[in-house]
This record gives sequence, structure tokens and C-alpha cells, in this order.
Amino acid sequence: MHTITFVQVISYFGNVIYFFGEVYIQLFHAAGTLVGLAIGDAFGAPLEGMPGPLEKVRDMEYSYQRGRKPGVVTDDTGQALAVARSLTRCRGFSPEDMMVELVAAYCSDPEVYGPTSRRVFDLVLLGMNPREAARAAHEMNGNSRSNGSVMRGAPIGVLYAGPMVEECSRGCSRLTHYDPVAGACSAFVNRMVSDLCREKGKEQAYLRALSRCRDREVCEMLARFGHYEPVPGLDCLLATHAALTVFMENETFEETLVSAVNLGGDADTVGAIAGSLAGSHYGIGAIPRRWLEGLHGLSRVTSASWNLCNVVRE
Repeated sequence: MHTITFVQVISYFGNVIYFFGEVYIQLFHAAGTLVGLAIGDAFGAPLEGMPGPLEKVRDMEYSYQRGRKPGVVTDDTGQALAVARSLTRCRGFSPEDMMVELVAAYCSDPEVYGPTSRRVFDLVLLGMNPREAARAAHEMNGNSRSNGSVMRGAPIGVLYAGPMVEECSRGCSRLTHYDPVAGACSAFVNRMVSDLCREKGKEQAYLRALSRCRDREVCEMLARFGHYEPVPGLDCLLATHAALTVFMENETFEETLVSAVNLGGDADTVGAIAGSLAGSHYGIGAIPRRWLEGLHGLSRVTSASWNLCNVVRE
């Protein structure tokens, strides 16, 4: 008869506690990332295209521009969830599947999309080969340095930890944004998200992202982020710089988001990028309850986080 010793029992329950502790930590940061992104998006949407308000806005408001209720997200969240769904279903990055998901998200709410992604998805819907659409849109629009691929990429950082973070970030960006600066900005943010989700410190995550950046323009600006005033522009580097600055210079999730969206300009996208960084660092437990309760579709975002975590653990 096999005898189970006290040490074996303790070891078994220790492993169980360790497993569930690891699951909790992963979900805590993954949910913080995606929910943080969505809240930054919804919080900033009413301020999009406007100058920074004289008195700071601290709660979600009705979007007079879009006629939407407080807490309703835009394409920033729609595209991020499309990325998350594709990564989950394919157990990794599949350009073909991700384009299918992104086009489907576009069709569900096309009016909120920016000019670069809108042009690409319209070309795909007209029958153009998805592999050629980004370059064609770049040539037709005259550039593709907008920030759409930066705002949606955070699920890549949740899923990957190694060199695949940069590789998949650039690949995902390239689906719609032909300009390599957009891919470099996305890779920078997603590298920070990856390390922050894995409990690296804020400064450590920033320095690692900087060391892995291969684009001179992006490196030069983000290496000296404190020397530039944050400009919440449509340009991918300006939006990335603004989000990075408010994240690095604030000490809580709430103050990071308040600082981000009150810059005005492309407030929903800067809010989404800053929200993904702050959420991955502080975790979902740091998000104010009033914002969680006010976010439309919260369960959809947390479900996407849980599904991503299941892939990470495989």
C-alpha cells in the first residue's frame, strides 16, 4: 500500500496554490490591459478633436460629437478585441485570420474609423488582395503614419513574451499601416505591455522596449520623452509619445488616464494606449469602480482577457 507522507500533501497543495496564484496574476494584468484600453478609449471619445479642457474631466461623459452615451467605446477597442479574438482562435498571429477579424469589426461600426484603416478595409471589401491593400492605401492617402495600429496591438503583448512581441507587432501593424514607423511604435508599446504584464517594473519595461527599438526616429523621441511636450496627434509617434509620457509621469491608473484624455486632440487613442500601459502595470484592481461600472460591454472585454490567458498557459 502506498503511503502518502505529510510532505507530499503539503507539496501537492503548495503546487495547487502556486498554479491558481499564477492564473490570478496573469488574469489580473491581462484584464487590466484590455479593460484599461477600453476605458481610455471610452473616456477620451467625447474629447476627441477638441483642445484640452480648462477644467479637468474626471468621468466619462456623453459624446456630443458622436451622439453616444457615456462609456461607449470606439474602433480603438473594437480593433483590439478583433486582434485578441484572432490571437486566441489561432493560438498566435495569423495575418490572414486577423485581417478577417479586423474587417468584420470595421463593418460593425465603420463611422468611427480613421482614414488609414478605413481605406484599407474598403479596398479589401472591394476585392483587393489583403496583402496589397496597405501599400495601396498608403499611396492613395499619401502616408500611413497614423496611430490605428498602435492603439489595437496590446493583446500581442499579453500573449507573447519573447522576440515574437516585436515580430507580430510589426506584422499586425503592416496589415493596415505601410509606414514602418507605425510598426515600430506598436512594437515599443507592446513590448512594455508584455513586460508589465509579467510584473516587470515600469522603468525596467521602458528601458527594455527602448533597447529593442530599431527605428532611429522612434528611439530618439522616446529616449528623451521628458524633453518634449506631449502632443495628442493622429501621428503614430506623437500619440505613442503622449501616452508614454503620461504613463511614466503619473503614479496611479486614474491619474494616468485623466492626464491622457485631458490632452484633448486624439484623446480616445492616446487614452487607449495609456490605458493599456497603465492597466498592464497596475492591474484591473486599480481601475476605479465607477469607470468599470460605466463601461459598456465590460464582460466582453474581460472574456477576451480570460481567453488570451488560456492561450498563454498552453
